[in-house]
Amino acid sequence: MYASNWTTLGPQQVQALKNMDRSRQERGRQLERAGHGPQETPFTVVLTETGVNLRRYDPVAASGPAVLLVPAPIKRAYIWDLAPEISVVQRWQERGYRVYLAEWLPMPDGDPAVGLADYGDRMLTRCQRAIQADSGAATLTIVGHSLGGILAAIYSALHPERVAATVLLESPLRFEPSACCFAPLVKATPDARRIADKFTHVPGAFLNMMSALAEPQAFGWERATDRWLSLFDPKALATHMQVERWSHDEFPLPGKLFVDIVESLYRNDAFMAGQLAINGRTIGPADLHSPLISVVDFRSKVIPPAAVVPFHEATSSERKQVLQYRGDIGVNLQHVGVLVGRSAHATLWPAIFDWLGAPAATRP
Repeated sequence: MYASNWTTLGPQQVQALKNMDRSRQERGRQLERAGHGPQETPFTVVLTETGVNLRRYDPVAASGPAVLLVPAPIKRAYIWDLAPEISVVQRWQERGYRVYLAEWLPMPDGDPAVGLADYGDRMLTRCQRAIQADSGAATLTIVGHSLGGILAAIYSALHPERVAATVLLESPLRFEPSACCFAPLVKATPDARRIADKFTHVPGAFLNMMSALAEPQAFGWERATDRWLSLFDPKALATHMQVERWSHDEFPLPGKLFVDIVESLYRNDAFMAGQLAINGRTIGPADLHSPLISVVDFRSKVIPPAAVVPFHEATSSERKQVLQYRGDIGVNLQHVGVLVGRSAHATLWPAIFDWLGAPAATRP
């Protein structure tokens, strides 16, 4: 079924898809009761806004610089902090950073429409101001994964004076059809607004189905293969099941954000073209000036190198580096392996920190 068929759904079918989200969430809670939940680092919420909490992870470095972690606003943020040995949060703490995370929350049904300008600028700006008030840091390192990396790149392009460095983890920023597995679905959808209007907030179940249609290998049999291979490694199996629990912990994408992503990015490739309109400004890769790391999985069909490297090369960053993630057993979805994979934590994250250099003390 192509995406355009969803515009013909009636109210009962729309409600059924929304109910699927609740069923999946309950399945996730069952997995957690079975012992597959996250083992999160203690944190304090230092900012609460509609749609986002800002977490500060404890204990706090005495004078370290600030880092803001930006997840994708589709599933819960604890994939960055799944267990101590595979916690991106704890890797940054070990390097002396004050660690903050933008925890995206479901938008209330009656809330005004919020899109890329809200997520990539307004809400991240609120987080940055709260971080500065909390830590005294005038600049921060911003780190985003997948769709969260798009938001981090938008923020970096809009506010170069606030960003000390940008780290983008398998973040698609070029949407040429040959570089995008979702291109056939986008082409088959005349206008994403027609889908958003059906749902108001687009259910996670719908997004999962579209992902499976676009790339059945990555979202289907690769996951099954990973579970089979993990059976021979208790640690890998534990991580696989924790990611499985996380994969059921999703929430709807605001309709306007869905439309902005499909129309401005996937269909028109506006960010790569230097034509992305955000709050009265038009931005592109040339507006990103900070030191930049882009992490690529050269095997990936979900986020192939062609979706990452051209944008990376087109930025104005004087110092930049592409690093490769080579995959892991036990990560369930290879796309999140950069966050939870054992080899990622053993080799990739040390390489990121070595490239960034020793963190400087916070300066007001």
